Amino acid sequence: MATFILKYWYYLCGSYMIWDKKDLRIVFFGTPDFAVCSLKNIIDNGFNVVGVVTSADKPAGRGYKLQESAVKKYAVEKGLNVLQPLNLKSLEFASELQSLRADIQIVIAFRMLPESVWNMPALGTFNLHASYLPNYRGAAPINRAIMNGEKETGVTTFFLKHEIDTGNIILQEKTDILPSDNAGILHDRLMQQGAELVVKSLELILKGNYVLSPQLSGDFPHAPKIFTEDCLIQWHHKAEDINNQIRGLSPYPAAFTDFMDKKLKVFAAEVTEEKATETGKIEIRGHSLLAHGTDLILNLTDVQPEGKKRMSAKDFINGLHLV
Repeated sequence: MATFILKYWYYLCGSYMIWDKKDLRIVFFGTPDFAVCSLKNIIDNGFNVVGVVTSADKPAGRGYKLQESAVKKYAVEKGLNVLQPLNLKSLEFASELQSLRADIQIVIAFRMLPESVWNMPALGTFNLHASYLPNYRGAAPINRAIMNGEKETGVTTFFLKHEIDTGNIILQEKTDILPSDNAGILHDRLMQQGAELVVKSLELILKGNYVLSPQLSGDFPHAPKIFTEDCLIQWHHKAEDINNQIRGLSPYPAAFTDFMDKKLKVFAAEVTEEKATETGKIEIRGHSLLAHGTDLILNLTDVQPEGKKRMSAKDFINGLHLV
């Protein structure tokens, strides 16, 4: 806190002072749609984005055609200055970034920055994280919160420091996780809520009338990256826990299981009141696809058979009957 106040004081005592949001020079770091929403909100609210840093174009699809990030597409559409460094520690990138004379930097859904980058602007660099910190620090906070059966989460803005997701908090807001939420639905809600929080944070920083809050210390749940083994459905768990796993991975990367010797992705399920009789058993009963947890049976309602498109369980079963 003391370091930030000192930097801010030197900044105000420099050759000029910032009185208007249009004078605040912002460099934005981000890659996916989640970040686009905040970038759009910053621009729509009249702030001055002098540069956008995003990932390099990557080959994708059958033809390996170069694909631009969602942030780049939006930035180009708005005529913003785009930087796509391969090495964040390179002298070339440092020079480009320095030339933008940023007063503040904002990072949303981007890779880890070296200190030479996040410590460059006079007002620092802040991040938007899709959790109510210090809960769910890490790469997959939305997925992990649902998978763990949480009833609420949130969004947080905080200034970067050396340890990931541990910096002093500017603002944070909570939101409920509804039983009907999956990762996609919650992602979109937090994306909108986070975009508003970013602008609120910028307005507070511009006025200079806010107090940073250190994050609490203790044993809090983490949000490590999702790997393939996290997506394999664990039928030896209780039905509610299995349903949370399915919801937390839907629509991407999607939970999966083995059925009839083929991979079957599961996007949605319902916990029934019927007691399970054989843990891990998956059976067809009429137009229903039923799976047994350790306590109750789940009705798998939305699936994707290997090599085919996503469909209702009813359509999947009807297709099996045609074979």
